[in-house]
Amino acid sequence: MTTAPNKNPELAPFQYEIGGVVLGTGSLVPVGNIEGLGSPGTRSQDADNATGDGTAPGRDFYGPRPMRFEAGIKTPGDPVKAAEILARLERALDDPAARTSPDGRHVLRGRWPGHSTRRMYGRLRRMEATSTATAVHGWIPIDMEFVGLDSPRWYDDELSKLTLGLDQPAHADSADRTVDEAMGRPVGCRPIAPEHRPADDRPGWVTNRGDALTFPSLRIHGPVTRPRIWNTATRRVLELDLSLREGEWVELETRPNTCWALRNGTVNVANDLSPASRLDLFTLPPGRSEIAWTATDPSGTARIEMAWRSAYTTL
Repeated sequence: MTTAPNKNPELAPFQYEIGGVVLGTGSLVPVGNIEGLGSPGTRSQDADNATGDGTAPGRDFYGPRPMRFEAGIKTPGDPVKAAEILARLERALDDPAARTSPDGRHVLRGRWPGHSTRRMYGRLRRMEATSTATAVHGWIPIDMEFVGLDSPRWYDDELSKLTLGLDQPAHADSADRTVDEAMGRPVGCRPIAPEHRPADDRPGWVTNRGDALTFPSLRIHGPVTRPRIWNTATRRVLELDLSLREGEWVELETRPNTCWALRNGTVNVANDLSPASRLDLFTLPPGRSEIAWTATDPSGTARIEMAWRSAYTTL
């Protein structure tokens, strides 16, 4: 498992960033107050008793998470710099890739003391200069609203990655693993070789460092036939009844509102998934779990690539 390099600006505690502009403590855009950092509003499915008193409780689902920033651009004696920062924020809201595409999202990053930098996906819905009376002095109060969509969770700013070949049993410390161990079942009665021991660093280990489940992205590279991927902790499986030639791939996306199975980035192969293969339920629980897979590959070069961000309930 590796972590991809992060090219975003580093944030200090009580700082936030959107569109490349850093806000908060020690920046040129100090923040006075933020509303909406608590739990998002719920969509309850309570049902009133039609013939009497009381209400039958249903399930509570989170709605979008609106966050309002009361801030100000503060560049004393430099109104040109203040106007430039304001323009950058306006351009961030106007970004067509995030604003006009149904699957487009802005990214809000933030950091609180004792935590690493985390991010949320959504839309910057408002960015307004509430007054220009002091703009000539380099002070422009602004009002921003960001709405977290798809999932109300915060995600690790660092992207974790895993590449797993079909020859993973050949790695050290895992050559003598049984099928039962790979599936997370108790090992059956059999003589244990002296050199056999469960590996502490198996090639399929994945770690979600957060406290909420997260959604991975997977890519299967050919040549391969009938790939089957499973998580030993959740027992969820993804199985495709297809064959890939060398140079071909299938991309499996599990994130809310973006679930898809695409061959070579264009051809929908969702119908090739088995009935038990639920993209929306193939998640990584908090903590450590293990990814394993099987397939037919005479060349021994097939591999899967997996990427995910640890998920948190709070910033």
